[in-house]
Amino acid sequence: MKKHSNSLKRSEAQPKRRKLGVAVERNPQEVMAEVVAKLAEQLDVEIVPAVEGKEGVLDRVGPNLDRLTVGVDLGDQWSNYCILGLSGETLAEGQFRTRKQEIGEFFQPLTTSRVVFEVGTHSAWVREVIAGFGHEVLVANPRLMNGSKRRRRRKNDRIDAERLARLGRMDPKSLHPIQHRSTEVREDLLVLRAREALVESRTKLINSVRGLVKSMGARVSGCSSPSFSEKAATEIPNEVGETLQPLLRLIATLSEEIKTFDQRIDKLVAEKYMETQLLRQVAGVGPVTALGYVLTLEAPHRFARSRDVGPYLGLVPRQEDSRDIQPQLGISKAGDRMLRKLLVGSAHYILGPFGPDTDLRRFGMRLCERGGKNAKKRAAVAVARKLAVLLHRLWASGEVYEPLGHCAHTNITRAAAA
Repeated sequence: MKKHSNSLKRSEAQPKRRKLGVAVERNPQEVMAEVVAKLAEQLDVEIVPAVEGKEGVLDRVGPNLDRLTVGVDLGDQWSNYCILGLSGETLAEGQFRTRKQEIGEFFQPLTTSRVVFEVGTHSAWVREVIAGFGHEVLVANPRLMNGSKRRRRRKNDRIDAERLARLGRMDPKSLHPIQHRSTEVREDLLVLRAREALVESRTKLINSVRGLVKSMGARVSGCSSPSFSEKAATEIPNEVGETLQPLLRLIATLSEEIKTFDQRIDKLVAEKYMETQLLRQVAGVGPVTALGYVLTLEAPHRFARSRDVGPYLGLVPRQEDSRDIQPQLGISKAGDRMLRKLLVGSAHYILGPFGPDTDLRRFGMRLCERGGKNAKKRAAVAVARKLAVLLHRLWASGEVYEPLGHCAHTNITRAAAA
């Protein structure tokens, strides 16, 4: 078990105290009550029960000079905290377990404060717990914050907690705070992420079987993933058939489970997220991609312009310009990986042999004709970015999709000019 920081007295920081060699258990509420009482004496404020309040607009967040500021470095088992007073002095430092009960026991008796931590695995539910006690919660985006961890010579959880507290107190905009999705949307998004995990596992098993069969001088002919287990059972050599049968059974089981998830997705699309029908007007955008797009963005009004969706999903090139040097870099990959993967898959279908004649296909084919290294991959990413912008436009406006709308508009303009 990790120990608390020395900034609090041992009687306050630890839930145990030793008397005559015997360990005496202390109630966590009693420990926190003592800390809050000391903070009240130093700040000369009245401790009132926290009530649930409304979240403020992130872009209007200013310095926090009239309340406590709590920086938290979230960990999987233990989280470090640092409490700053009205003048920026460090009032308390320590640790608590990253569990709902322990977090509630820590923040419930604390006077209304601003709490800052970075986005991560636990940040969504931790924000809900802390905000439920009336505290203002800022969830920082570490990828956009200045002073990345790689450039810092000293880095540990205690320093990170204090750093977050000080930034949240005086310069909250430097945290680039984010807004988490609602609990309902996150639950529905888990269906897509669970399905993705099954698909990736099936793909790895199929590739493993193909590789093992090749090592014996044979091959499994090309086929779709759902039909691979039946196809491979008739083509693998008899001498390795018994060895590879468990893998084929796993692949078949995964295919059945993926079908179950597909049925759940179809039900969500048909009954709960009807706006996905607007997105599915585009050839190559199926129920999985449409639902992933709607759940990831959650609301179209989050973006003032449709073209802002491209950078949000990491489909635009990174920039590291310096004076006259402007290197060509790959995409930023700053957004949701699953949705970016789905959009690129739709782009490959649009550019593939079964893709219909559309503005998107013509745009991508022009990029392919330029040639060069990885021309097809570059074209697919470019089409995925345009597709992301187009889907947002359809979603926000409710317009009917015209596959060759740009070409038709160009022809009308040319005819009017003639």
